[in-house]
Amino acid sequence: MASGDERHGEEEGNYGDATMGALREIYAGYAWADVASLEPEAAAARVRVRGAAQAVRAVGRRVAFLVLRQGSATVQCVVSGAGGGMARFAAGLSRESVVDVAGVVSLPREPVRGTTQQLVEIQVEKLHCVSRAVANLPISVEDAARSEEDVARAKAAGEQRAHVGQDKRLDNRVIDLRTAANQAIFRVECQVENVFRQVLLSEGFVGIHTPKLLGGSSEGGASVFKLDYIGQPACLAQSPQLHKQMAVCGGFERVFLVGPVFRAESSYTNRHLCEFVGLDAEMALRDHYSEVCDVVDRLFVAMFDHLNKNCTKELEAIQRQFPFKPLKYLKTTLRLDYNEGIRMLQEAGVDVDPMGDLNTEAEKKLGELVRDKYDTELYMLCRYPSAVRPFYTMPCPDDPRYSCSFDVFVRGEEIISGAQRVHDPELLTAQAEARGIDVSTIATYIDAFRYGAPPHGGFGVGLERVVMLFCGLGNIRKTSLFPRDPSRLAP
Repeated sequence: MASGDERHGEEEGNYGDATMGALREIYAGYAWADVASLEPEAAAARVRVRGAAQAVRAVGRRVAFLVLRQGSATVQCVVSGAGGGMARFAAGLSRESVVDVAGVVSLPREPVRGTTQQLVEIQVEKLHCVSRAVANLPISVEDAARSEEDVARAKAAGEQRAHVGQDKRLDNRVIDLRTAANQAIFRVECQVENVFRQVLLSEGFVGIHTPKLLGGSSEGGASVFKLDYIGQPACLAQSPQLHKQMAVCGGFERVFLVGPVFRAESSYTNRHLCEFVGLDAEMALRDHYSEVCDVVDRLFVAMFDHLNKNCTKELEAIQRQFPFKPLKYLKTTLRLDYNEGIRMLQEAGVDVDPMGDLNTEAEKKLGELVRDKYDTELYMLCRYPSAVRPFYTMPCPDDPRYSCSFDVFVRGEEIISGAQRVHDPELLTAQAEARGIDVSTIATYIDAFRYGAPPHGGFGVGLERVVMLFCGLGNIRKTSLFPRDPSRLAP
């Protein structure tokens, strides 16, 4: 606690450093409040709030203005007193220190600039520091919150504005996450996951969890993280694909899951991670794989409608630091045949292989062509060539060179891959062997289809990629709380 002649009359014991447990009696009579809830209707209320000391400005020896931040909400706290001890204590707080403030909510003469709660302030009666931040932070929240445009404007005007690069941000992610934009990004991400669950539950899906430790690759290839599993070779799951199919065969006709996915790919692109959150679904089919497309259509239109309607404050906060144009999408998602997409690219002068996969440049170009022709940045591309899809993808019955599959694109980038799966064990075995997969490592998977299996299909989408593309953020590391890529394993 404060000591010596710093303590004056009514300020005795009302400020200083204190542990959380010691404050209960000191703050008796003050009701806990959230900064975001402090509005003019709360005037005269005696409240207690806890947050970070974002900024402190001393006015003489007896008054200080403390901006307290809780999440992304901020409020001005007026610190004063006859002796001035509390004001001097406030002025000595290091930025980002965690403090408790108790006082009376009041209405300022003019709106407070620079805070989210502009129509109220707190007249401080008690102030204690619960946790002091170091005096010299590796980055400041103010600098981390600055947009590229702000830095460019300042430079053009001959002013100095610190620019915090991406690696510096990620090295100090705990501080970087405190910016208003990051607070908003991960709240939007939470909503995407919630809507994914809610819509699929409303459509009769059951939530499940599948193993992340496998005895062999789920999709073939070498892009797996290998490990020793109590003396046996194993790897981290590239996908929940095999087990969600087995769940459908086990009698759960519609299943979904949210969980980590691991890809040991040396991809340093803006859209790849070595670990991401997968949103996956699988369902029994009645007549055609387009039934999966129907679910995807309803799901993502509902998701994007929800974000636009219920996350306006969060989207505005993201916009301030990372400007983006609202996503264009139709109420019924456009579906294009793969051959139609190839034709559009060829007519635009793009050299593409009609039976090959689209590279990143071709996907972006097709996204531009679709946007210009159909006024949408969300669309499905259906009936891919079989050669470019995983071994478990069902060939089209009318032409096995093509598959019962689709991808979904947002702003010219793929976010969803889906298809009908092969449920015939002999065909599945043949297609796995043709891709060089050791069938013995997936024997239990193939055997699951020997006991009776309904036709089925599904899809997978990366949570981080959905938010990145919806918000036009340009780099998936912005939507991963603690990214894991080929060069980053910390923090």
